[in-house]
Amino acid sequence: MTVKPGDKAREFILSDQNEMHIQLSAFRGKKVLLSFHPLAWTKVCADQMKLLEKNRGRFEKLNTVALGISVDAVPSKKAWAKELGIKNTKLLSDFWPHGEAAILYGIFRQEDGISERANIIVDEKGKIVFVKIYPMAELPDIEEIMKVLEEGK
Repeated sequence: MTVKPGDKAREFILSDQNEMHIQLSAFRGKKVLLSFHPLAWTKVCADQMKLLEKNRGRFEKLNTVALGISVDAVPSKKAWAKELGIKNTKLLSDFWPHGEAAILYGIFRQEDGISERANIIVDEKGKIVFVKIYPMAELPDIEEIMKVLEEGK
């Protein structure tokens, strides 16, 4: 079952590309965009993560932290972030247990071993306020996300 608005965000701890442990609940008091993407090193996923980095200032103004999440291992995420020029956005590894965060949020594609392409917004109190799953080949609309964040000010 995919999570839905009104649900309590499910806690996770994942490592980012710099091997730092990132715990979702550590961001209480801020909104969090969980931007799930199927695999690093693919064009649409790269564009999705570059948009997070490019819009970092806008996210900060909206009291929001954007996290990129996929099943790729930490070393892959580190090399990919370097390749993409991502210096500030945390790219989280949902590698082991394989896809655990995606499973918690009901967006793991068991048959493919990857997550859906999805954006989930968690509010300052840890409640889910937005969920959208996108076609695998579709780049999520960053302006749609910004609009949701602005409306929830």
